[in-house]
Amino acid sequence: MSDEPDIAFPSNPITPTKLDLDNVFTFACHRGIACFNKCCQSIDIQLTPYDILRLKTHLGLTSREFLFRYTVPFEMDGQGMPGLKLKTRDDTTACSFLTEEGCGVYADRPAACRYYALGVVSMRKKDSPVDEDFYFVVKEDHCLGHNETKTQTVREYREEQGVSLYDELNREWRQLVLKKRSCGPVVGKPSDRSLQLFFLASYDLDGFREFVNSPSFQEVYEIEPAVLEELRTDDVTLMRFGFRFLKQVLFGEKMLNEKPGALEKRLERRRAREAAGG
Repeated sequence: MSDEPDIAFPSNPITPTKLDLDNVFTFACHRGIACFNKCCQSIDIQLTPYDILRLKTHLGLTSREFLFRYTVPFEMDGQGMPGLKLKTRDDTTACSFLTEEGCGVYADRPAACRYYALGVVSMRKKDSPVDEDFYFVVKEDHCLGHNETKTQTVREYREEQGVSLYDELNREWRQLVLKKRSCGPVVGKPSDRSLQLFFLASYDLDGFREFVNSPSFQEVYEIEPAVLEELRTDDVTLMRFGFRFLKQVLFGEKMLNEKPGALEKRLERRRAREAAGG
């Protein structure tokens, strides 16, 4: 008997066949196809941390400016884990970045856009410490790309669309989300503070940089000066540092070294402030 997990796919528009990297499928999208940009006129796109990093840099915006202008919040699970989706154009379902010529942010488009017309599911087998990716074809009625004759492997398509880098840089974050979902109530309901920190480190990269540079953070955690300087100047390094920090916040994994007695001192000051305020 196979130990692979059963995946319950919706009946439509997903073709219920699991693909691996070397499986072949037929699809092509190009400017001359009659349905070009049709998929961009009705979107439901969840954004990942690296999506946001690329888009806010492309647009020359701070994280907070981008989040305010171009995202809408939603809850990823029943315990309030915050997620973000790409905002649609006012009173429509169309992508905010859709232009008459096509995608206005094509070079830095989100991973979900790069994957289409493929989808990906990350799952973890029972008793396995790692998650595995499975791929599937998405066939929507409006999409004529499936009638084209071009065939390629999933691996080739991912490389062509530049999605491999996105997957690599988002993997630790997806593992965090997957672990939280698989643990469920076992690890307890996240505190409001941990949810705030999850949002900050996942989506508001510029705000997270301010947090890391704050005296209160640096009095608790031991960070080498060279590492701290890189966190001040390199967004990707800062983002990946944030994923490590979240492992500690959400699951108690000791990813960052704490200065001896620092947490106790902070707790004492907090109790003193609360007592004074009372």
